[in-house]
Amino acid sequence: MSTNSRPTFLQSLIAGGLAGTAVDLLFFPIDTIKTRLQSPQGFVRAGGFKGIYKGVGSVGVGSAPGAAVFFATYDTLKRVSPLPAHLEPVTHMLSASVAEVAACLVRVPTEVIKTRAQTSSYGPDKSSLIAAKLTLANEGWRGFYRGFGTTIMREIPFTSIQFPLYELLKTRLANFVGRKPLYAHEAAVCGSIAGGIAAALTTPLDVLKTRVMLDMRDSTKEKLPSLSNRLKTIHVMEGMPALFAGILPRTLWISAGGAVFLGVYEWAVNGLIGW
Repeated sequence: MSTNSRPTFLQSLIAGGLAGTAVDLLFFPIDTIKTRLQSPQGFVRAGGFKGIYKGVGSVGVGSAPGAAVFFATYDTLKRVSPLPAHLEPVTHMLSASVAEVAACLVRVPTEVIKTRAQTSSYGPDKSSLIAAKLTLANEGWRGFYRGFGTTIMREIPFTSIQFPLYELLKTRLANFVGRKPLYAHEAAVCGSIAGGIAAALTTPLDVLKTRVMLDMRDSTKEKLPSLSNRLKTIHVMEGMPALFAGILPRTLWISAGGAVFLGVYEWAVNGLIGW
């Protein structure tokens, strides 16, 4: 999209919702495999290749609002940023980071339920709805935000890499082809490259996030390990490869997902602007 045709808050909201729903539903099986590879009980005991759509209900509920909040915040902050043009990468980095924090307020509860359903933490036959009810009964509302801090710790580095790189690749490609805005499939290629690189580099933080969300011990009755101690325990007990568990499906998923996510977003927002 050109700088003269930036989306409104509502256009970003709608386009973001469409993009989030499309990518999460399309690549859900790969996400399940990645989560099970990272789970402490191991891939097979977590479910293996069976029931790879377990937990999809929570994604159906949370994808659209989470992505909508992200893009509405991201595009708004880019538009009102007081930073000069030569600091545009900093604008993209700060805007994406704030947008992720806002989106995580919506996304983390559904992520907790999805992760526990994917790994059969409450039993092999429990749906997302039952997992949500059990989380509420056992841990209260705080349980839905288990791993919120770890998720933020993963998402800010991820988006700080992904979105400045994505915007840079779009600018370079637009200059190369001599046209703005890019077509959706061209933006999708930029999104795929940026997402894949960011995913690979932040895999250890994703492993840590998964472990925290799967830890269902009552924090009011016992002291839970700090993030640094969790990281150290994984490294000592399971070795360095455990910190990169699921890196291949995560990178493939987010690389392909980045193409769909950002491609659908650009397609939708350009369509809304021209409507």
